[in-house]
Amino acid sequence: MAQVNVTELRQHLPSYLDQVQGGEEIEVTLHGRLIARIVPAQDPRQAARARLAALRGRCVLGDVENPTGEAWEAELDRP
Repeated sequence: MAQVNVTELRQHLPSYLDQVQGGEEIEVTLHGRLIARIVPAQDPRQAARARLAALRGRCVLGDVENPTGEAWEAELDRP
């Protein structure tokens, strides 16, 4: 991940944006402190699918059961 100060970023913005468009992340600093991170845009659907795929191997999903035996509001037939 590249790190650049604000002045350098202003002077060479098109070059840094080309790097971001190519998939690189850039950290922006001011007086040596991180103030922002410029990251490539992601398709929200692809990002969500990637997060679900990462969780797939770590989670087990099963049927939800009612441990008390009482009827849930969702089970009630309402017009």
